[in-house]
Amino acid sequence: MTVTYSSKVANATFFGFHRLLLRWKGSIYKLLYREFLVFVLLYSLFSFIYRLVLTDPQKRFFEKLSIYCDRYAEQIPVTFVLGFYVTLVVNRWWNQFQNLPWPDRLMFLISSCVMGQDEQGRLLRRTLMRYVNLTSLLIFRSVSTAVYKRFPTIDHVVDAGFMTIEERKIFENLKSPHLKYWIPAVWFTNLASKARKEGRIQDSVDLQTILTELNKFRTWCSTLFGYDWVGIPLVYTQVVTLAVYTFFSACIIGRQFLDPTQGYQGHDLDLYVPIFTLLQFFFYSGWLKVAEQLINPFGEDDDDFEANWCIDRNLQVSLMAVDEMHMNIPHMTKDIYWNEPDVRPPYTRAAADYCIPSFLGSTTDMSISEILQNKDVDTSNPRGQATVLGRMRRLLSVQEPAELHTRPSLKRHSSDISSFLPFGPVHHFHPREEEKMHTHSKLHSLRGNFYPLSTVNEVTGTSASPDSSLHTPSPDKIPSVVISEDVSESVEQESSAQVQEHHGKEVNTAQGVTDTHSRKFGRFSPASKIKRNQRSVQQSRHSSVSSTKSFPSPKDVQRRNQQQETLLQQTCGTADSSSQEKQQRQNQES
Repeated sequence: MTVTYSSKVANATFFGFHRLLLRWKGSIYKLLYREFLVFVLLYSLFSFIYRLVLTDPQKRFFEKLSIYCDRYAEQIPVTFVLGFYVTLVVNRWWNQFQNLPWPDRLMFLISSCVMGQDEQGRLLRRTLMRYVNLTSLLIFRSVSTAVYKRFPTIDHVVDAGFMTIEERKIFENLKSPHLKYWIPAVWFTNLASKARKEGRIQDSVDLQTILTELNKFRTWCSTLFGYDWVGIPLVYTQVVTLAVYTFFSACIIGRQFLDPTQGYQGHDLDLYVPIFTLLQFFFYSGWLKVAEQLINPFGEDDDDFEANWCIDRNLQVSLMAVDEMHMNIPHMTKDIYWNEPDVRPPYTRAAADYCIPSFLGSTTDMSISEILQNKDVDTSNPRGQATVLGRMRRLLSVQEPAELHTRPSLKRHSSDISSFLPFGPVHHFHPREEEKMHTHSKLHSLRGNFYPLSTVNEVTGTSASPDSSLHTPSPDKIPSVVISEDVSESVEQESSAQVQEHHGKEVNTAQGVTDTHSRKFGRFSPASKIKRNQRSVQQSRHSSVSSTKSFPSPKDVQRRNQQQETLLQQTCGTADSSSQEKQQRQNQES
């Protein structure tokens, strides 16, 4: 007897619920009017006694009692207790509705998997579905008072056609102290297994699927039985009921209008009718009535489940699906959209406003100007831009653009000089003029070609083109190398000693630098200088790694070039002075 009003609230209108307040069936007025009348009569009785029966000393005592009841009645947590209790009851009520047994999935499987259009096949399918409906009927008889009134005995079940006389004898001969709703499910499984052996069910997978769905159906039935067996703890229901009725019992005395001449706080007005007290009783008691009605939805209240209707519907639909509709398929014809690639069903004039275009995303209509409208992009600082691109590469694992320098490898392979310097070996300590011009031109092109919406190329397993493949940078693409001060000082100290060791050999500037370079970082360094060399090399590596975190600016490139030229001039000057001293010494000896 569920009260349905969905069509009345389909659209939100002005005072859309006002029509629902005038309904009687399933309303709060129908549930609460008796308790409400009792509360009003008791309140009126105490008010009549206070005003007309009691003497003045008795009135003073009643007034003190009223103030006391009104003060301490507010300490009863009615709102908290009722809110938690009603929430628990509503969740329980909805879970029971979700576990109502529906045989639709089973009837689909039986109609499609149990073959045979002869009398035996028809009997097999109808018997299977009758066992399914008998299982749900036995459960409904045990949990619903309305269903039990309809089928009070097994004889009524037999008369309704859910069970045959022979099946009734077998059912009653099975002695069990427990509820025997599961017996028809066992009959179903045995009959399905027999149909598989006879070839009515052609595949074991189909049999397994049917049995799986039967287990789900039995689970729904057992869940309803469990909800009926284990309810909300009685102590909680008692606490909620006592809290509500105790609160309003105190309100009968505590909410009385006292004599205004006595000057009691909050009693300076005498209205005779406690309007807000009556509303509070209406709301709190109505809240409790909601829990009382939903705690067992298989009763006979207006909002309880229609268990008898479920039984009738399930039997009618399931037998029709497995009998009349078995392999009764309409003739296939071409639909009206057979030659139309763009399928558009028609709309009536009343529904024309609901024909809307497809949603393609909130950014579909955005343009580049809208993206950059409230965002100022500073393209004058390539270092900041490079930092942003560096973060993007680390997060997205993408390859940097072709015009930017490739990230150097910092892996240690041997004691070769290339493993210590961040950008590979330096082939020319004296950069040529064309290399300088090429470096500055690339930096200027980087600044000019950087756009706010520029993208980067993704790294794939195989290179899409030779330009995108990873390769060792050519010497003209290698940025300037920064050598730490410790390294430069050690180079100056060792260069003179190395020149003195070459007896009678003339070395030019490039050879002196190369020897200095190899003796400093080579694997044949003297043991006394290893510790100092390693410390200077670690400092050089630390500075080089920190320099690779972002792209160098033009000022940094120019400053590094100047430092490199100064270092080379000092090294070459030291080598020249050592050569001159050696030449003078040889001249004096000769």
